[in-house]
Amino acid sequence: MSKHRVIVLKIVAKQLTVTEAAEQYGLSRRHLHRLLARYREEGLDGLESRSRAPRTSPQKTTDRVRDRIVELRRALTDAGSDAGPVTIAWYLRTEGLRPPSTSTIRRVLHAAGLIIPEPRKRPRSSYVRFEASQPNETWQSDFTHWRLADGTDVEILNWLDDHSRLLLSCTVHHPVTGQDVVDTFLACVDDYGPPASTLTDNGRVYTARHGGGRNAFEYVLAVLNIVQKNGAPNHPQTQGKIERFHQTLKRWLTARPRATTIPELQHQLNQFREHYNQHRPHRARETTPAIAYAASPKAAPASSRPDTIHYRVRHDHVGSNGKISFRRAARMHHLGIGANHRGTPVILIADEHTVTVIALRTGEIIATNTIDPNKAYWRNTMRAPGRWPGALKT
Repeated sequence: MSKHRVIVLKIVAKQLTVTEAAEQYGLSRRHLHRLLARYREEGLDGLESRSRAPRTSPQKTTDRVRDRIVELRRALTDAGSDAGPVTIAWYLRTEGLRPPSTSTIRRVLHAAGLIIPEPRKRPRSSYVRFEASQPNETWQSDFTHWRLADGTDVEILNWLDDHSRLLLSCTVHHPVTGQDVVDTFLACVDDYGPPASTLTDNGRVYTARHGGGRNAFEYVLAVLNIVQKNGAPNHPQTQGKIERFHQTLKRWLTARPRATTIPELQHQLNQFREHYNQHRPHRARETTPAIAYAASPKAAPASSRPDTIHYRVRHDHVGSNGKISFRRAARMHHLGIGANHRGTPVILIADEHTVTVIALRTGEIIATNTIDPNKAYWRNTMRAPGRWPGALKT
């Protein structure tokens, strides 16, 4: 029998007065009168110990929020999108609901049986993380393999802003070539301005330095004064952000019917890029990459001033006469390249003062032409002037 029952029964049997019971058992008279009132209303059951927890909790997660957490988890998982607690909390906020803590969301998902236990992983705190402090400070690039419905192996080439995680470009190729890297990079430069640096692995489409030379991509970076950074061999953690991004991309593609053609896959990639940039919060920022990219001033190559210098990039090929036609300020000019380069596919990079011509196949700079608005012909300054020009001697 509980202590409260003994005391109340002794008072009811007139063995003790309220005052005597209070002194003997060390309870207040007010508490004893409260116990007697409960005994008269509920009998001996009313004397059992009661929880001191409040009857209502304003902070308690409502059934509506719990149900929505479960719905979002299932919907995002089915769509191949990230469905972690941070992402779910972001969606709740966008819907006007007050999200609970991420630990509470995780408990709700556990209770609903929607979290599959994983093997213990290396703690995040053990990694030394790097993140660019500004948009355009560093662009990461890499490509990953994917198969069409008929088993054809294709490669998906991506460019990602390190700071905001904005997906700058996402294109499919069969396979990725050095020209594809240059083309997609320059398209990104046209849309977003030149970055201060790039970060890639040591694949030959990105660098030829281990062969003792340069490829087309490296020449383009040099002309634009962009710092090139390459990860250490056999150390993919250096490009960890884009490696992790590939998992997100493939999970999204897996949740959809497998494309049967390259144009169909490219259409899916365009849809994914719009979803990833505009409608999916990134855990590092808890906002969409598009908002994070627009929120800060943009970095630029150290030796350039993007507010005054404009780069014009064009693909062409050297004509049969060893020249390339170039229109500037509504006037046609002719760039001397050299008859030995007839038919060579090239990239032209023009700033305010110079046009640099790079051979696409070899990555070699084959001509530089000084811009002179008053002349129709701009000679190749890499060759000595004269009727029978030869290479400048150094």
